[in-house]
Amino acid sequence: MAKAKVAEKPANDDKESRSLAAGGGVAKVSPLMQDPHAIRDEREKVLEVAIGHEVRAFRKKLGITVADLATATNISLGMLSKIENGITSPSLTTLQALSRALGVPLTSFFRRFEEERNAVFVKAGQGVDVERRGTRAGHQYTLLGHIGSNSAGVTVEPYLITLSEESDVFPTFQHDGMEFLYMLEGEVVYRHGNHLYRMVPGDSLFFDADAPHGPVELTRLPIRYLSIISYPQRAGRE
Repeated sequence: MAKAKVAEKPANDDKESRSLAAGGGVAKVSPLMQDPHAIRDEREKVLEVAIGHEVRAFRKKLGITVADLATATNISLGMLSKIENGITSPSLTTLQALSRALGVPLTSFFRRFEEERNAVFVKAGQGVDVERRGTRAGHQYTLLGHIGSNSAGVTVEPYLITLSEESDVFPTFQHDGMEFLYMLEGEVVYRHGNHLYRMVPGDSLFFDADAPHGPVELTRLPIRYLSIISYPQRAGRE
């Protein structure tokens, strides 16, 4: 197999095209699909609005109109409109009728109102050191937080990786999901597939983690970088 070349940082930074080095080539980055600064309607914290949102969502998922749902439940069009818009509080009898017509548990109408959004705060130096394939003296993997089941359906594992001793043997990782690296200290040559990337503080690498990857040269110690792995819940991991 031909020797892989080390990819350096691109000399030009075209802010309009937002081009990034990708596998030795250059790729245009697609526009973001959601606004990272967007906020949800505060009214969703109101029970009636939360119920109405779920009723409308389940109805649209089935591909039926408000008139269809009115016929199936014997609830007037006007009342259904008020329910979906969070204007009125439906009775338990009305919710039972909607539950049967939409084919969902009655409790599902309260999901948005009751669902908790978790957060994990880790003080400096208080992450959990974990054993990971290739862990050895001088190679430390610290898990910075973990949230299990969540509304996004994605598991994210943020690690702080510290390499403080030279090694002639480097682990090769290969697992489901995507991975993002961000260099904090030192210098390392990192492999992804058949490409090598020389990384210094401020550099980042974002890649499909199904390809073999891992450090191949510890150029300047100590080395510290963030590794953030994401994959669908219940998917395998390394």
